[in-house]
Amino acid sequence: MRLIPASIAFFAMALPAAAEPANHDVFGTFYTQAGTSRVTIEDCGDGSPCGRVSAVNPDTLQPGTNPEDLRTKAGDPVIGLLILEGFEQKRSDWRGGTIYDPENDKTYAAHIKRLEDGDLELKGCVGPICQTQVWPAYAGD
Repeated sequence: MRLIPASIAFFAMALPAAAEPANHDVFGTFYTQAGTSRVTIEDCGDGSPCGRVSAVNPDTLQPGTNPEDLRTKAGDPVIGLLILEGFEQKRSDWRGGTIYDPENDKTYAAHIKRLEDGDLELKGCVGPICQTQVWPAYAGD
């Protein structure tokens, strides 16, 4: 008879863990909060997320500038640029990674997770100070 209460307790503890993986499913394509570009997040090869710039909105560029011509300060093409990497899965999100901002050539500590509505919550941090952005999910053209 003691086995039944122990089994119930085990399954009750497992239920919250079963609900959490949605936060970890950060894979897909998202608009940046400013809407200037899209970032596609895929598996880095080890199960962790890596995000690359997959498109730049040409309407946000100077006249005569093409998205394919955009370069970082280091001279790397912006399209295809790896901007999210190094994450470790934690209880309710991904942490320990970085986000690179090609507009100001800075890298920040980052946390990411998927929200219930399908959008991506991203926190970029410098020390204990973080700024949160919500990147809407891209549904395709």
